[in-house]
Amino acid sequence: MRARLEAVLRLCVVAAALGAYAAGAASFARGTAYYPLYRSSGGAHVSYARARVLAVTSETIDPSGQSGPATGYQDLEVRLLGGEKAGTELSVRNYLNYTTNFRLRAGQTFIAHVDVADPLHFSVSVYSPDRFRPLLALAALFVAALCGIGGMRGLRSLLGIGFTFVGIAFIFIPMLYRGASPALCALAVVATTLCVSLALLGGLDAKTLSAILGCLAGLGVSALALAVFQRLTMTSGYTTAESDALLAIAGRSGMKVGELLFAAMLIASSGAIMDVAISVASAAREVSLCDPLMPRIRLFRSGMNVGRDMMGTMANTLILAFTGTSLNALILIYSLERSALQIFDSNAIAAAIVEALAGSLAVILTVPAVSAIAAFLMGGRRGMSGLTKS
Repeated sequence: MRARLEAVLRLCVVAAALGAYAAGAASFARGTAYYPLYRSSGGAHVSYARARVLAVTSETIDPSGQSGPATGYQDLEVRLLGGEKAGTELSVRNYLNYTTNFRLRAGQTFIAHVDVADPLHFSVSVYSPDRFRPLLALAALFVAALCGIGGMRGLRSLLGIGFTFVGIAFIFIPMLYRGASPALCALAVVATTLCVSLALLGGLDAKTLSAILGCLAGLGVSALALAVFQRLTMTSGYTTAESDALLAIAGRSGMKVGELLFAAMLIASSGAIMDVAISVASAAREVSLCDPLMPRIRLFRSGMNVGRDMMGTMANTLILAFTGTSLNALILIYSLERSALQIFDSNAIAAAIVEALAGSLAVILTVPAVSAIAAFLMGGRRGMSGLTKS
């Protein structure tokens, strides 16, 4: 009972420290200029607020779309529920098309786009459905499953998720707007996130230290591979679909657009690196608990065996992940009858291949790194009888 109370107290102290960190990060983010891109005039500003449909006064709907949703428009009477124009009632036309097909009904809430030119003149349009409640329900289900099955470790994992979110949203992104190097910021934020998340999950012991050191080694491999092969393939932030909008921001903020693709790829690969590192370290820890005097060479081989099983699923994971994120592009490629040379030389496909293979290479090389570190820290000191092939 006493041990459980001490664990809860430590968790409360950690939560308080993370709360202070989040408050400081939020204050840092508030002091950053974000340079809005889209305004109706120089002095205008845009905000988003919840609104309620009071009545649907008329509808012009064409339901004949045989391969898609109905199109047309609705005339709505709405009331703004939040923001600087809260309480205002006005008429809004809701256009229904293939990209914004949100057919609303009386009593339903939605998110309104409010474009204010001056205190007397503003326009309101439908931005999206109000998705807050279903998203909140999904988040609550996730938290309940994580904490119900994971117990105290689930709670610590939740704190790690919070730390990661704060680091990305309130420190990493604002630093980019302040003109800092995306590559260096990504390395710093990812390394810090890996260390803190693993420490929160496993505590400060040999298993966690093995996973952290292995993660840092894998992160270094990923960064090196990405830097080399991005240069060889001539892909960068300038070759992405969003480069025009990003360059408009860079013109006012000094953002280094060219490094953004590297930063994105490094962040994307870090999750897989952390996953394989903690899995191998945990397996090594369990084996060492069963036989505390197990020679280091045998413990190393046990870690490698677990890692090889994870590598065995890498090819399918790579193919499925690539297909899932690029499904629309693949469909268009088939319709355009492009050759293999055109496909692999396109900016988007080349960048996706570099990201997937460089990240996978880092994951693969993380396995022997974690296995070796775990064997050194947790293995016994009895001879070398483990040289017999397992």
